[in-house]
Amino acid sequence: MTTQHEVNQQQYQDKAKAYLNSSVHAQGAEFDQIREVLQQQAFQRVLDLGCGAGHVTYQIAPDVEQLIAYDLTAEMVQLVVEQAKARGLNNVTGQQGAAELLDFADQSICAVVSRYSAHHWQNVSQAMSEIYRVLKPRGKVIFVDILGNQQPVLDTFLQSIEIIRDPSHVRDYSLAEWMTFAERAGFKIEQMQKQSLQLNFASWAERMQTPAEAVATLRYLQQKASDVVKNYYQIQPDGSFQSEVMYLVLTKPE
Repeated sequence: MTTQHEVNQQQYQDKAKAYLNSSVHAQGAEFDQIREVLQQQAFQRVLDLGCGAGHVTYQIAPDVEQLIAYDLTAEMVQLVVEQAKARGLNNVTGQQGAAELLDFADQSICAVVSRYSAHHWQNVSQAMSEIYRVLKPRGKVIFVDILGNQQPVLDTFLQSIEIIRDPSHVRDYSLAEWMTFAERAGFKIEQMQKQSLQLNFASWAERMQTPAEAVATLRYLQQKASDVVKNYYQIQPDGSFQSEVMYLVLTKPE
């Protein structure tokens, strides 16, 4: 029996370099926002949860004492550690593991940052409970991720193209779902913003090594979509489109 974690690992074990070179992942206005939050307090031990190719790690490591790059895929972790060393970031260590089972002691982490990762997690509620457990009181959690939609016609389209492109995709959650996850885990919501993300279709598909038949299905869905969907996601003739991104800051109460 293949688990969701194994699907994720199989999907990403040979794509570390593609994500390292991805401009979508390497750039973003949220990097300045994340650094601003982390500079407000002396965060000694910070976790980059679902680090991927390490773009968050490279941005925030200079601002913290210890940065742990954590990912389900060993190849991603290895790449980040190697890249960090090459960039002179000697405070970075790597650790492989699942978000739903964090191998850290209670109240041992000062802050957690997770960017474009949670939509792959098998169980976000469980992961949120784990984050709460390992986080110190007054610790911060910062999430950046693609947003789902509460309107079924829009949400069905988004989730469909996501999983056709990437079979390891689980779900892009709506703002309402994120608020529920946070509140049930015990977090205080400090800040929430929506941002827009432009995605070039060709590079979006190529980055995941999407097979030609899947690319054809994606284009078919885009072309057959209603005007409501086409207008909302600003689908272009070449397939490029726009997604909504959430920037969320949470705090663990004292």
